[in-house]
Amino acid sequence: MTATEYLGIDIGGTNVKMGIVDAQTGKLSNFYSHDSVSWRKSGHFEDRLGEAIAVQLSDNKHVTKVGIGLPGMINLARTTPIEITAIPELNNVPLVDILKKRFPNVDFFLENDANAAALGEFYFGEEKINESYIFITLGTGVGGAAIIGKKVFTGGRGNAMEPGHIPSANGKVLERNIGKNELLDMATRMRKDFTGTTQLPDDGTITTTGLVAAASEGDVLAQQIFDNVGALLGEGLCNLIGILDINLILIGGGLSASYEYIMPAFKEKLTYWLTKYHADGLTIKRATLGNDAGLLGAASLCF
Repeated sequence: MTATEYLGIDIGGTNVKMGIVDAQTGKLSNFYSHDSVSWRKSGHFEDRLGEAIAVQLSDNKHVTKVGIGLPGMINLARTTPIEITAIPELNNVPLVDILKKRFPNVDFFLENDANAAALGEFYFGEEKINESYIFITLGTGVGGAAIIGKKVFTGGRGNAMEPGHIPSANGKVLERNIGKNELLDMATRMRKDFTGTTQLPDDGTITTTGLVAAASEGDVLAQQIFDNVGALLGEGLCNLIGILDINLILIGGGLSASYEYIMPAFKEKLTYWLTKYHADGLTIKRATLGNDAGLLGAASLCF
């Protein structure tokens, strides 16, 4: 046992992951994962969550603070999920109150998962961050957060920084253009129209892993697909940079494996749209926590 440990919980549409996090080192122990679907089908998601928490707290009686990251919008008081698209059963459920009633000696901290992951990069990332930054997650959707003065920027009603929902090309919001499924749909369409040489299959079975692998080997079509993603993301980020006046951007999430392939078109758009003031000193980096970002970020809510 270390002096300061917290329970971090990363609730996603596919899995719920949790573990004990050492506040000094970021070391993760007692890792546990359960599929979200069966908890949803039970009709009592919050009860199943409470049971899993009970096991963790029983094994780690010194832990008195729990941080929880959720994929969606949360009320300003950070007690109740209000719009969790992946787990609508949690919408308007007073989650913190329910858990506090079950565990009266434990404090619970609720936050949007992208906000939590962004905070995790601040405390546990490989490089120490001493400035404000924008954090973008590329995955099933496009999430985001801003850390300003070491605090999560939540906006007027608690749910600022939703870059996936900003207007984009084709009459769609950004994540309906470059979310995981939309990216694969784009790749399939472009493959059908492509007449050159490519290793990408033309039977509708392109995967994100296959796209990255092809791009790494210089596949022209794969790079064209990532150029589209980079251009769309770059235009969206220009809006955030101009509004928030932040010159450090971290990119994480499952699709961040494509980072180096989306960067050329991404930077081209930033160069085109940004003023000299906003472009000077702008730094773009890949986030460092990988799959542990959600868990470590959730635990960092307890700090």
